Amino acid sequence: MGVTAMLMLPLLLLAISGLLFIYQEVSRLWSKSAVQNKVVVITDAISGLGKECARVFHKGGARLVLCGRNWERLESLRDALTSAADPSKTFTPKLVLLDLSDISCVQDVAKEVLDCYGCVDILINNASMKMKGPAHKITLEFDKKIMDANYFGPITLTKVLLPNMISRRTGQIVLVNNIQGKIGIPFRTAYAASKHAVLGFFDCLRAEVEEYDVVVSTVSPTFIQSHHGQPSQRKWENSIWKFFFRKLTYGLHPAQVAEEVMSTVRRKKQEVFIANPIPKMAIYIRTFFPEFFFAVVACGVKEKLSVPEEG
Repeated sequence: MGVTAMLMLPLLLLAISGLLFIYQEVSRLWSKSAVQNKVVVITDAISGLGKECARVFHKGGARLVLCGRNWERLESLRDALTSAADPSKTFTPKLVLLDLSDISCVQDVAKEVLDCYGCVDILINNASMKMKGPAHKITLEFDKKIMDANYFGPITLTKVLLPNMISRRTGQIVLVNNIQGKIGIPFRTAYAASKHAVLGFFDCLRAEVEEYDVVVSTVSPTFIQSHHGQPSQRKWENSIWKFFFRKLTYGLHPAQVAEEVMSTVRRKKQEVFIANPIPKMAIYIRTFFPEFFFAVVACGVKEKLSVPEEG
């Protein structure tokens, strides 16, 4: 009996491994079929996450419309995508110069985006502007600039493209937001405010367009690496806030978030958080124990002000 049990264990492990492999292959093929021939618009395609999203969706056979503020970098991205893929199974991406912080031009450029293929199946709102500093030292002008880039820009683009989706009774809008759309972090007042605002808009929009079979999804990671390597270690132990909400990990790699965006599109998920347990717990504490949450945040701010700046 003991020998039989010993033989069954490797066979069981082999069977589980085989099932996992089959599941991964089916998921990969399903991901490709979910976006094949679909018109996918990606804003800020020249950012780290934008490039990874472009790579994933281009590989899946999507008809890409890549938007960004720098034409040379857009061309470089297009060339990299086309040289790395099979031209018989993919489409050459179309490029559109778009700066979402320039609200006066967004509507006209949005019409240009729509004219690329005559329709849009999937819109990935990825563009974002960040700012860090005490609220009283940030000018109101810069507050407005952050709000234009992170709120008015995405919703203006969405409002121009949305009627096409409604008339066709199909489409998906994906907002790549941030966990700061749920909880505010000190010294990021303008950024957190814009993320709260845009999340509120798309939460409302989700209910409004459901009857037209248009899906609205939000993907909220903690923070995304701006480089491929891990940052050097610093004396982050001095700050409780940094320990709990930023330095517990090195952040998410753009490729990891891009795969989650693809999964969100494939499964038509409505809301996704990409975070380790600590930030997820922070959202829970903020909701049910706000006084404790605010006390921890205030403690972190006091410690930050009492230690020298790093680097």
